[in-house]
Amino acid sequence: MDWTSTILAIAALVFFFQAFTWKTRAKNKSLPPGPRGLPILGNLLMIGTKPHHDLRRLARKYGPIMHLRLGLMPVIVVSSPEAAELFLKTHDLVFASRPPQEASKYISYNQQNLIFAPYGSFWRNMRKMCTLELLSNHKISTFRSMRKQELDLLVRSIRDAAYSGVTVDLSSMVTSFSTNVSCRMVIGKNYNSDDFSEKGFGATVRETMRIASAFNLADYIPQIRGLDLQGHTKRMKAIAKDFDDFFEKILEEHVEYKDEDRTKDFIDVMLGFMGSEETEYRVERDTIKAIILDMLAASMDTTAATIDWTLVELIRHPRVTKKLQQELKNVVGMNRTVEESDLEKLVYLDMVVKESFRLHPVVPLVIHAAREDCTVNGFHIPKGARIFINVWAIGRDERVWTDADKFNPERFIGSDIDVRGQNFELIPFGSGRRGCLGMQLGLTIVRIAVAQLVHCFDWKLPNEMQATELDMTEEFGIVCPRTEHLQAIPTWRLNT
Repeated sequence: MDWTSTILAIAALVFFFQAFTWKTRAKNKSLPPGPRGLPILGNLLMIGTKPHHDLRRLARKYGPIMHLRLGLMPVIVVSSPEAAELFLKTHDLVFASRPPQEASKYISYNQQNLIFAPYGSFWRNMRKMCTLELLSNHKISTFRSMRKQELDLLVRSIRDAAYSGVTVDLSSMVTSFSTNVSCRMVIGKNYNSDDFSEKGFGATVRETMRIASAFNLADYIPQIRGLDLQGHTKRMKAIAKDFDDFFEKILEEHVEYKDEDRTKDFIDVMLGFMGSEETEYRVERDTIKAIILDMLAASMDTTAATIDWTLVELIRHPRVTKKLQQELKNVVGMNRTVEESDLEKLVYLDMVVKESFRLHPVVPLVIHAAREDCTVNGFHIPKGARIFINVWAIGRDERVWTDADKFNPERFIGSDIDVRGQNFELIPFGSGRRGCLGMQLGLTIVRIAVAQLVHCFDWKLPNEMQATELDMTEEFGIVCPRTEHLQAIPTWRLNT
């Protein structure tokens, strides 16, 4: 307790010194409006278990560009399409960095990955490599048959359950499908729980996402970092070791096993660059491991959560489901399953997925950092400030969306609003330099999975449960899935 008191006393002195310095420096500069905070803690106590909800509530009072102080750190919260465009397009280069975080120090090999790396030459080179070598349209197309195999396995498993008339845990099955697709693309094969630590691979990835998104006091009051008051650092070190051991084993397998005839996975591609003098990419072993985790974490749960949210909304809205099934019947017919080549003809499916992204962006808060002082809309944004883009709040902005809290895909009829980062009313993949590189791959997997599960099956809730009784509670993290798993009874629809 004495040591804790000493640290807190030092932190208090540092806070008052920094606050005085910051106030003096900003004397003639206008910060965005925001609520007053407590000494040291600032506005941290105003943020609960659903930060995107709390920040939206505060923004309704203080405006779409709002200033908070979380611990000792200035934070700017962006909550409208117009404000998002200023930060992600007009001043994109200024806000193209990421803040240093304890999670990235341990889990991403000290920010050597793509998601957490600060803006600079390293990040630009890694982004170029991932764009051209790992996530190009050509590379994505080489895995098309693999995606079909995994989706066929999912459909076959559900069809067996349909013939038996049993309830399936659709959330778990979709998560397994997404995990298998991600693993086969990134590391070349599926891995079961025996290949990882006792807790299991998927569970550890999900825990990593939760810890990385948690409001860690060490990130906002660095002076008390050594106390590890929340126990996050201890857990992150353990997770980092589990991942490192796992990735080392995978890398060794790839080095030892070479088959020129098989499709190269992402690790094969990156290993080909390591130590080469003929490439501009300077890829080290730790960099490869950091990007492996990047690719797995960014694809597994994001895809599964989006599919799950979409299916839940379709069950809650049978009118929409029937309309989508009619489109699938017209385009695909009832004698075969959906192919990826059918997707461009499924216009209503595209509207359904857009509406799901609008209401349930799986990454509700996107975090950037100011690389230098900047004036935005007349407000002073200090260098080092963290920028929270509240994607969830933007998607529910009543000024932009009629009946903003209702699931209504028809709102996109005749609309040119897209999800690819050019229309700031709907930015589930972010925008600008830090926009998601895996967007096209993610959209492909989400659309084909939703189309297949709606085309092949009718769905009914078990135990006479009504759709209105479905629990829509979110579990906050970097990815925001539903808290409860979707349990449903399938019925086979096709003639085959």
